[in-house]
Amino acid sequence: MANLFRILQRHYPQFLEHLKFQLTTRAEFNRLVDTRADTLTDLERAGRFLYLQRTAFGGKVSGRNFGVAKDRPGRFNLSTLEPLLEDLHSRLAGVVIECLDFGEFLHRYDGAGTFFYLDPPYWGSEGDYGKELFSRADFQRLADTLRATSGRWLLSINDVPEIREMFAWAQIEAVEITYSIAGRGNAKPAAELLIRG
Repeated sequence: MANLFRILQRHYPQFLEHLKFQLTTRAEFNRLVDTRADTLTDLERAGRFLYLQRTAFGGKVSGRNFGVAKDRPGRFNLSTLEPLLEDLHSRLAGVVIECLDFGEFLHRYDGAGTFFYLDPPYWGSEGDYGKELFSRADFQRLADTLRATSGRWLLSINDVPEIREMFAWAQIEAVEITYSIAGRGNAKPAAELLIRG
């Protein structure tokens, strides 16, 4: 993602030109999934990242599936994407983006006036955002790190006994939500936890 923002900052016109004739196709999706990122230029990698994020089911990084539905148009459309990128630029002006291990990040920015919102992978879905990015052991490490912070924080996660046990020392609120990925009318009720410290 850092590469995408660097390209948007330094090569925005070239990036738009690179995407100009990109269409939403299963063949292109599969080709880009199979293409190793380290074989591409920075511009091509940024385009690949954005294309896959827009066209993958649920925006998944690992185990991607082509996210297409007969009742909605293709998700990669430069005429609608360009205004989204402009809006993104405005919304991120003045924002600092870090790419650190969560423990290092929390330690670096912790303070009495700090508020952290945390949204780790769900328990049982640790590999969904990329292999080896977050492991089962990281839940306990996260709980221990948050317990030692002086700032305030809010964590949202699925409701499983293991998480309740790890965070028994914090304020836990059970909430009922509805999962409705892609708004297809297949909404499912689910239990989540909001954990505060």
